[in-house]
Amino acid sequence: MKFSVTVFPGSNCDHDCEYVVRNVMGQPVEMVWHKETDLRNPDCVVVPGGFSYGDYLRTGAIARFSPVMKSVADFAAKGGLVIGICNGFQILCEAGLLPGALLRNKGLQFICQNVYIKVEQTDTPYTNACKPGQVLKIPIAHGEGNYFIDPEGLKKLKDNRQIVVRYCDIKGNLTPESNPNGSLDNIAGICNEKRNVFGLMPHPDRSAEDILGSHDGQFIWNSILAAKVGVS
Repeated sequence: MKFSVTVFPGSNCDHDCEYVVRNVMGQPVEMVWHKETDLRNPDCVVVPGGFSYGDYLRTGAIARFSPVMKSVADFAAKGGLVIGICNGFQILCEAGLLPGALLRNKGLQFICQNVYIKVEQTDTPYTNACKPGQVLKIPIAHGEGNYFIDPEGLKKLKDNRQIVVRYCDIKGNLTPESNPNGSLDNIAGICNEKRNVFGLMPHPDRSAEDILGSHDGQFIWNSILAAKVGVS
């Protein structure tokens, strides 16, 4: 399965994703500069974490206008798999590929720590290797991870089962204390209605090997490998 990882000025997790795909998952991967429009015929596009240029204005607000994002949107419209991690999640929301927005953390502080997330939906290309209710230990590192959407949008997410993972405690309980950034309804990751686009604030790229303290991120990467689809 072939992956393409987008690279924006200031990205700092693009090579983390490249390393995991190539060296841990054993799959081919291409790095695509944000001014390019050729995605190199991937099966899955990764929009990685890291501070992209223009974040001082609003996270992802400038990155969404990069030429590569038009290609990503076209790829997604044809059914291609797209995963946005951390800043990548923010960019996908800014680009209109996912609903809602990511606001400043509730404490207005940058947070870098391991968290627990509960898998709510397993019928997605990103969680099919998980069990319903499974708890994953995956780190976060962000200052704007507070997911928000209006009441009508939240109802739609729930009705369509688009809330894929939520912040929880080690036992899977959804508590205010286990919600590190104040996200609405403890939301840590969502998908689009077609389920081929996925945004996730925690970093599966930083939790794919035991040496990092958890290999639970592999559940996300293995799910993608199991869900390889062709682009129409």
